[in-house]
Amino acid sequence: MAKILVVDDKEMMRDSVATILGRRGHTVATAPGGEAALERIAEKRPDAVITDLQMPGMSGLDLLAAIRRIDEGLPVVFMTAYGSVETAVEAMREGAFDYVTKPFGGDELAISVERAIEHGRLRRENEVLRAVAAGTPVASASGTNMVGEGPRMAAVRHRLERIADSHGTVLVTGESGTGKEVAARWIHDQSPRRDGPFLAINCAALSASLLESELFGHEKGAFTGADKLRKGRFELADGGTLLLDEISEIPPELQAKLLRVLQERTFERVGSSQSLTVDVRVIATTNRNLATEVDAGRFRGDLYFRLNVLPVEMPALRERTEDLPALADHFLAAVGVREGRPAKRFSEAALGVLRSYVWPGNVRELQNICERAAVLAADTEISAELVAPWLPTTATRIVHDGETVARTAGVGIGLGGSAVESKPVAGGEVGNDITSTVQHWLACDGALTLADIERETIVATLKRNRGHRQRSAKALGIGVRTLGLKLKKWKEDQVVEQDL
Repeated sequence: MAKILVVDDKEMMRDSVATILGRRGHTVATAPGGEAALERIAEKRPDAVITDLQMPGMSGLDLLAAIRRIDEGLPVVFMTAYGSVETAVEAMREGAFDYVTKPFGGDELAISVERAIEHGRLRRENEVLRAVAAGTPVASASGTNMVGEGPRMAAVRHRLERIADSHGTVLVTGESGTGKEVAARWIHDQSPRRDGPFLAINCAALSASLLESELFGHEKGAFTGADKLRKGRFELADGGTLLLDEISEIPPELQAKLLRVLQERTFERVGSSQSLTVDVRVIATTNRNLATEVDAGRFRGDLYFRLNVLPVEMPALRERTEDLPALADHFLAAVGVREGRPAKRFSEAALGVLRSYVWPGNVRELQNICERAAVLAADTEISAELVAPWLPTTATRIVHDGETVARTAGVGIGLGGSAVESKPVAGGEVGNDITSTVQHWLACDGALTLADIERETIVATLKRNRGHRQRSAKALGIGVRTLGLKLKKWKEDQVVEQDL
């Protein structure tokens, strides 16, 4: 049931109200005055406050004003004597939810408080929904299934099951598109916090000042444009889970404040000195090696160790190709449901084309290909001829049964450079760049790594498109944001030209 704070300077009245509400199944805390009540509210936010109107020191109206500075949505019910009804009405104008006049019956009090609790619950849900709508898109309900029965995913699922039952901080790592956000949502849905809110924020998408306000909230007048009090994600996610996506991109000036929240579960809104306490589980994701970032001085070591309590690594799609048919069927079925049509399927030849590709964009890239195929395929069976031209021309090395093979989209070059399969390379302008990349790889006798080949391919494509990122990303079959993040990292590592 709900958590209720009862405030009255008379002990007998506090105990009487607490007994009435406790019999209704609520958890009741008490405070002898306004100052003590504010301390309790900051430590543990109740679902409703019931307070006497006339108290020595801080009056009920003063307490209401102080509560509104902490939480505009916390419902407050006043207890007042008959002669103070006009004051109680004034309190209603100032934002109180309701009042009851003494003497009151137990049912009258309970009904008023429970109406206040329901009002507060609906208001909090509305705040969370607004935050979700304005924040980082995360996996939808249809995309939170952990699809795949291969050994890699079986091990990941087993680890996630163990993690979900705990309350520790989680760090999910893996390449872009491997499903880190899906894993985070799955952990929340399987955890004891499943009935609480799940909020997400992309740490790379906001400036330092905006990110601080989004995470911790701000007071009215804290800065230009702060025309009202705003709760941050930590406050809104109280009792639930907060996903910090791309945690490696959090600015250094905020890392210390985030460390304090993880250690002490307390923080202050921007422009406030009032410490607030929250009960939030943090799940962080990154596609970078945070240990390397710590060594390079870009990430705090103490914050890394605080985040890396329960680590999970999501495997790349090329490392679990046995799950590819199941993933393809899952995405095609989702499109069918959305479009109100029967689900389509890939032919065996088309699945062979998909298996031969290395999927630099991982599961996200496969999902895009499946959606495109489901919409454009004329028949219920999707052919290889339809799919093959869409696969971006990205070269890599594949080790299979002890032999090294270089491949492009639909092109395999065996040891010694003999072609094991030959198809036209799609992608227009990029094709020549990829061919030269493969030839360069062969000339190096396999000395280049997958990361080297990816970087050379992207740089060559950018130069051919005269630095135009949108055209380059389209030709490569990746998102503009993904391209930008890769370039940012390479520039920081000083492995590409700074003017790209």
